[in-house]
Amino acid sequence: MTKAPFKPLRLAPVAIETRSLPGGGLVLRSRYELRPHASRLGDLLHHWAQAAPYRVFLAERAGDGDWRQVTYGAALAAVERIGSALLERGLDETRPVALLSDNGIDHGLLQLAAMQVGIPAVPVSPAYSLLAEDHAQLRYILELVRPGLVYAADGARYASALKTAAANCPAAELAVSANPPDGLATTLFETLLAAERNPGLDSRFAATGLDTLAKILFTSGSTGKPKGVLNTQRMLCSNQQAMAQAWPFLEERPPVIVDWLPWSHTFGGNHNFNLVLRNGGTLYIDNGKPAAGLIETTVRNLREVPSTFHFNVPRGYEMLIPHLERDEVLREVFFRDLDAIFYAAAALPQPLWEKLEDLSILAIGRRVVMLSAWGSTETAPSATQVHFLIERAGVIGLPGAGTEIKLAPVENKLELRVKGPNVTPGYWKRPELRHEAFDEEGFLKTGDAGKLADPRDPSQGILFDGRLAENFKLTSGTWVHVGELRLEILAAVAPLVQDVVVTGHDRQEIGLLVFPNPVGCRTLCALGEDASLADLIRRPEVLKQLAARLAALNRTHASSSRRIARVLLLAEPPSIAAGEVTDKGYVNQRAVLERRADLVEQLYGNEPLPERIVLGRS
Repeated sequence: MTKAPFKPLRLAPVAIETRSLPGGGLVLRSRYELRPHASRLGDLLHHWAQAAPYRVFLAERAGDGDWRQVTYGAALAAVERIGSALLERGLDETRPVALLSDNGIDHGLLQLAAMQVGIPAVPVSPAYSLLAEDHAQLRYILELVRPGLVYAADGARYASALKTAAANCPAAELAVSANPPDGLATTLFETLLAAERNPGLDSRFAATGLDTLAKILFTSGSTGKPKGVLNTQRMLCSNQQAMAQAWPFLEERPPVIVDWLPWSHTFGGNHNFNLVLRNGGTLYIDNGKPAAGLIETTVRNLREVPSTFHFNVPRGYEMLIPHLERDEVLREVFFRDLDAIFYAAAALPQPLWEKLEDLSILAIGRRVVMLSAWGSTETAPSATQVHFLIERAGVIGLPGAGTEIKLAPVENKLELRVKGPNVTPGYWKRPELRHEAFDEEGFLKTGDAGKLADPRDPSQGILFDGRLAENFKLTSGTWVHVGELRLEILAAVAPLVQDVVVTGHDRQEIGLLVFPNPVGCRTLCALGEDASLADLIRRPEVLKQLAARLAALNRTHASSSRRIARVLLLAEPPSIAAGEVTDKGYVNQRAVLERRADLVEQLYGNEPLPERIVLGRS
């Protein structure tokens, strides 16, 4: 059957070279040389402030519901005033600016102002301030960074976190955009905006360059304390140049994006924010997210603003698709100007991919091009990009200009390792971690696995092959490849299940902890909208259907490394506060297994449980 054509999109032709490694594996490198690029993000802001001073750069919802907008010209003027205020306070590379709150115009301007004068910006996950009662991770980060200024947009909402900052960093100034908290000395953001131009501003900007530390971005800390990844201007600017060379359509018209992805993570804060800045686009800050009660905010924003490029994580698409299916106006606006759909941070289940294609055809008569990439906080973030047409999820592309990817044999997988100007020089105040992070040839060891989509033709791209740390052995000695198996399971049980965590380390058989999808489960039974998840997961219709689908999947696999033997449905969703799910919506397998170790024991126990399924051999 002939598929609908793709919407035309200019992508760089594939040009790749490889070299084999003596012990197996290979290195892939783009034949495209990295072209000259900006020396710092401030150069890009200066360029667009001159070339398109009245074009909107950042927009966000104001209190009255209308869009507050800042043009490139106004953004540069604000950044220079804020930068002057930071210099007046004596901040420098040893006294960074920590930002605790969600994305916002003031947040973005403050980050750019700090980087403009050589002061590192340290955006911190809002979950550490709002969801974690003990503020343990926040305290650790503040004590490690010792910021000279700590910012939160809403002082009342972040009062507890600001008190923690005051107690742990008494020399730091506290700044808020609104609602100063009682009992704390704070500076209003408007005070920073009102600063006189500092006479040393231009010289401080001129002193910054490719090797200047721009940001400190912290890893999730799911397997220990968060690590402060050094992000230099070279990393950020070279990465955007490589992306633009792979996706020349970005330079054909300024991108317009509506984006919720948090700036405390490299996907939202480096990939998306810097992509808009590099290409003179407009970023509408979405204060929704893929969560109950907040997805509606995202839908409202997407219904109003036609995007040219949409970025999201799989969970985001899962929650957005039902709205696109039933809301014709949303669907028409969403696809009308869209050049491409992009996913990253986790592998996209194939059923979601196919639904997005179907909706694109329904809306515009063509398939919108689906793109992806792969990288990490340490790679600024893109190390590979899809810049060719693909028909299925899972392909993460090929190395960008100037970047090399090594597929290095580790146990029975190939680890993805990276070398290039986009790779971090190390970690904030943790020099010992650099030795652990790089191999003997200077490649960053990412802990992710990959393989060629076609071993005979590297130009077909690399497939993501899971996290090495997630894989485990059964007592039989057989390896279970969690990432690959998880995607297969999700495709088989959609739309009944939101996500699964694979169990079985040092056990005889594979089990699953299942986070059900309430909407999908309700389609099987007569329970109303007010029925609890605890009720749904015990309904015989749900259990029978899930068992039947997994049994059918088992019949396609003879190996114990692919057969599901036990399933336990969970009534408690994954917790952001407990580190079970990241701000981007990706479920952390290890964190769930550690926090719910008692449920794993119940899964493998013999005591009857109404929400457990035991699958027999067939």
